Amino acid sequence: MTTTDTRTSHARPGALWPSLLAPEHHGKDELCAVAAEGVRISFADGRELLCASSGLWNTNLGYGNKAVAEAAAEALRSASYLSTFRYENVYARRAAEALVQAAGAEHYGRVLFSTSGGAANDLAMKVARHYLALRGEARRKVVVGLRGSYHGLTFGGFALTGEDLGQQLYGVDQRLVRHVPPNDPEELRTLLARQGGQIAAVVVEPVLGSGAIPLDEQYVATLLQLREEYGFLLVADEVATGFGRTGDFFASHRWPAPPDLLIASKGLTNGTSAAAVVLASRAVADAFHEAGALLSHGETQAGTPVACAAILATLAEMSRLDAVTRARRLGALLTRELDALAATHPLVTGSTGVGCFRSIRLAAADDSGLPFPQHEVPALVAAVRQAGAIVHPGLHGIQLVPALTYTDAEVAELFACVRAGFELHLAATTERAGAGG
Repeated sequence: MTTTDTRTSHARPGALWPSLLAPEHHGKDELCAVAAEGVRISFADGRELLCASSGLWNTNLGYGNKAVAEAAAEALRSASYLSTFRYENVYARRAAEALVQAAGAEHYGRVLFSTSGGAANDLAMKVARHYLALRGEARRKVVVGLRGSYHGLTFGGFALTGEDLGQQLYGVDQRLVRHVPPNDPEELRTLLARQGGQIAAVVVEPVLGSGAIPLDEQYVATLLQLREEYGFLLVADEVATGFGRTGDFFASHRWPAPPDLLIASKGLTNGTSAAAVVLASRAVADAFHEAGALLSHGETQAGTPVACAAILATLAEMSRLDAVTRARRLGALLTRELDALAATHPLVTGSTGVGCFRSIRLAAADDSGLPFPQHEVPALVAAVRQAGAIVHPGLHGIQLVPALTYTDAEVAELFACVRAGFELHLAATTERAGAGG
C-alpha cells in the first residue's frame, strides 16, 4: 500500500535565488531578462517590454549608454581593481571632485565612496555620530527617520527604514532609531523637545520612495530651522531622487539651505556599477580633518576605477544630453497624462510625486470607496506588464519612474499600456467575483 503525500509540490528552482520575488515566480522565463537597450528590456520568453521603472530607478539615461560602457571598459583594461581602502586611486579622486562640483562646491567638501544606497545610509549614520563625538557630544547617537521611508536593507539602513519589512524577524536593532510622520512638523518638534540632546541626525528622502510623497516646503523649512536650534545633522537620502529624477540635479537643490550630508546611488553610474556616495559638507569634513580623526568604514568595492569611470561618464552624459532640462519637460508631460487619466478612469483617484518620479493611486473596484487593496498590487503590476510595460508597485497602485530620455511617443505608449493593464485587471477581478458568486 502506498501513502500519498498531500503536501503541495513545487518544481525545484534553478540556482539563482532572486531578491524580493515570491517563490512561485522563481525560474519563470517571462521574468528573466536577457538584454536591454534604450528604454526596452528583452526577456527569455521572447517578449520585449517598455520599461517605466528605469531598472530599479537607476538607469536615468536609459539602457546601453555607449559613453558609460566605453568608460567602464577602458578602466577595466587600464586599472582593473584599485581601492579606496587604506589607499587612494586617481579615478576616485577625479570622480569625487566632479561630484562636489555637481552638488555645489561652495557647500560640499569631500566624498566618501560606498557600494549601495543601504550601505551609504549605514555610513552616513556613522559619520553623523562620529562628528557629534568630535564636538564633545558623544551621547548623541539617536537617528531620526520618517514613517513610510525606505533606506535599504542593510542592518543600519533597514533599521532606519520607516515601514515594516520584517525588521523584528531579522533581529534588526532599532533602539537608537526614531520615526516621525512626513510633513508633520509638530511631531518632530515634540520628539526634539523630549530627546533633542540625544539626536545625532535626521535622515529624510526629499521624495519618499515608497509612496512617491514629496516633502512640502513648510516641512523642509522646519527641518532647517530645527537643525539650527538643536544641532543635529540633516541628511538628504537622494539615492532615488538624485541625477535629475525630480527635475533638478539633486532634489535638495530646491531647499532654502543644503543638507549636511547627501547620499547618492541609483543614477550615479546609470545603473552600471554597485556604487554609492556620501557627500559631506565642508564643515563636517573639516571637523574630521582638524581632529585627525579616522572614520572606521571601508568597503572592498567602493570607489573602484570601473565605478568611478562610470560616474564620470554619467556626469558627462547628463551634461551632453541636458538631462535635467529633459527631465523637467518629461515631468510636465507626465503631469498632463496623469491628470487626464484621473479625469477619465473611474478607478484612478489621483497621483503623487514630482518630476519623473510618480505614483498612480487607485480605488477598489467594488464601489466601496476604499483604496485599492495593497495585496492586489502585484496582480495589477502583472496586468500592466501583460499589456506591454514594466511598472513598479506602489502604495495602493503603481509607480511610474521612466528614464529621463523618454520620447513623447514612448510616453503615449506607456499610458496606453497602463490603461490596458487596468482594464485587464478589472476584467479579471470581475470574472473572479462572478465565479465566487
